[in-house]
Parts: sequence; C-alpha cells; structure tokens
Amino acid sequence: MLKVKNKKAKTVTTAKRSTSTAPKRKNRITEAVHETAKDFHAAGLINHTTMREFDALCLPKVPSYTARRIKALRAKCKCSQTVFAMYLNVSASSLRQWELGAKKPAGVACKLLNIIEMKGLEALV
Repeated sequence: MLKVKNKKAKTVTTAKRSTSTAPKRKNRITEAVHETAKDFHAAGLINHTTMREFDALCLPKVPSYTARRIKALRAKCKCSQTVFAMYLNVSASSLRQWELGAKKPAGVACKLLNIIEMKGLEALV
C-alpha cells in the first residue's frame, strides 16, 4: 500500500500500484542490454564466453503446462498418447499422468512441449 499525505496533513492510503508494466519494462531493458552486449562482442570488447552468458540470461521463461493444455496440444498434433510420448522421450504412462493432472512435466519435457507448441511436432523430427 502507498501512503500519500495531502495538504491538511491527513494520511490517505491508496491501493497498491499495478505492476503490469514491470515485465514489459524488464523485457525492454533486457533487450537493450543484450543488444549492447552483441555490439560489444562484434567490436571485440566482449569474449565469446561472456556473450554466451548474456544469451543465457536473455532466454525466455518456459511456461508450465496444465493437464488440459497438454491434452489439447496432443490433439492438435493428432497423435495418440503412445506416439506423442515417444516424441517427448517419456513413457506413455507419464504422459497419461500429465494429462490426468496426477503429475506435471518438468525441465526438458516442458521445453519440448513449448517447442512443439510454438513450431509444431515437425521441429522434433
């Protein structure tokens, strides 16, 4: 909460400020820093290892996947659970549990689901 004093010295409490612009600001700042690092790398002021570190810091976050979202993605790809599980290199049982909501995919599985969602199943072939 923010406290603001008016002219009569009364304290007025207002609602918390919206942080909806914070991610956009952070993205713009991150992009600007990354562009500057690229320019420094091109000019020979930053070595290859440091540039890789900047690249890693600027990677987008991998979203989490709900059971409904996984099932919809598999349906969009027109695959059975067994075939879709083979593409993800997981067991059909694991995929079934993800789709039922008993378990959630993590790590590499989320990344693969993200790639399939963005580029299609052909990206894994």
